[in-house]
Amino acid sequence: MTDDNKQKRPVVLLAEFDSPDSIIHAAEKVRDAGFEKWDVHTPYPVHGMDAAMGLTDSRLGWIVLLCGLTGVTAAVTMMQWMNGYDYPLVIAGKPPDAIPSMVPIMFELTVLLASFGAVFGMFGLNELPKHHHPVFGSDRFEAFSHDKFFVSIEVEDKKYDAEKTRALLTDAHATYVELVEEEVA
Repeated sequence: MTDDNKQKRPVVLLAEFDSPDSIIHAAEKVRDAGFEKWDVHTPYPVHGMDAAMGLTDSRLGWIVLLCGLTGVTAAVTMMQWMNGYDYPLVIAGKPPDAIPSMVPIMFELTVLLASFGAVFGMFGLNELPKHHHPVFGSDRFEAFSHDKFFVSIEVEDKKYDAEKTRALLTDAHATYVELVEEEVA
């Protein structure tokens, strides 16, 4: 099959904006329209974007807390078993289950498991790794890392309608709206 005969399917509607204020306004419009599969791409963090997108607080803190508590519990359980039952030794007249001797290991295991929870929780919540996203197929999208702002709405979103969605983004004062397509295998 030649390049001309390859079939393409629409994947993402990509809208370009020129300023942080316009991207905040566009994000509020997309949020209010009820879209679920969409994202905002900016060259730097924009204050107020989380609220404009309707994002809730991250669950990552709870994951880290749970992993940290698991670490401290595992450390105490492990040392109580090893020092009290498995191989009890009385050193300097201190009991085998003395808490001060356990603090360094409790701290280390708590930090270790909390760190793993933070890294792998972030990967899971962000659905990483994503080696390719259809927005990279747009030549204009390269400008998001310099001075442009973009809103991308996936065609798979249940609220997506080609004409209505394009009109919504145009009404939000998009300077350019593009339908990004990808080749079908």
